[in-house]
Amino acid sequence: MNDNPRIEALRRRLEKDPASIAFAQLAEEYRRGGDYEQAIAICRDGLTRHPGYLSAQVTLGRALIELKQFDDARKELEAVLNVAPDNLAAIRALAGIHEHLGDADLASLTAAASRGAATLSSPDSPVDAPMAAEPMVPPLPDVEIPAVHDTDPALPALEQWLAAIVADRAHTR
Repeated sequence: MNDNPRIEALRRRLEKDPASIAFAQLAEEYRRGGDYEQAIAICRDGLTRHPGYLSAQVTLGRALIELKQFDDARKELEAVLNVAPDNLAAIRALAGIHEHLGDADLASLTAAASRGAATLSSPDSPVDAPMAAEPMVPPLPDVEIPAVHDTDPALPALEQWLAAIVADRAHTR
């Protein structure tokens, strides 16, 4: 029996409705409480029913990081970023992996993308804020990522960041 009343309430909710998306909240509570194995088990089980639930994938990735299962964590977080490239939690967790593994260049790039996305998405930032004069990463000529919208100032930085991920994947294969 867990002493956390939030965990107990979420467990009861899942017992009543095993298909509930409350599994993600429960897993996050376990992760925050340091029970990473339980968080992973709950996420994996819930993601079989709700495979597109990105916050659960982020929780899974973060719990895997805590257990030093960096390859599995990276796969989960990159899967999130393939669908939602502006997911700050996934970006930051991925930056943590790169930092831990000693890839300082990619960690700083990921952290910069995270800061840029956070700044551009904050309510105090103007939508038409100019991008920095210098790009974070030089364009990669052999990697082409089509622009989605030309009006969002965060997209060039995110496209460069995604190009770096693609190049990194090609390098690690």
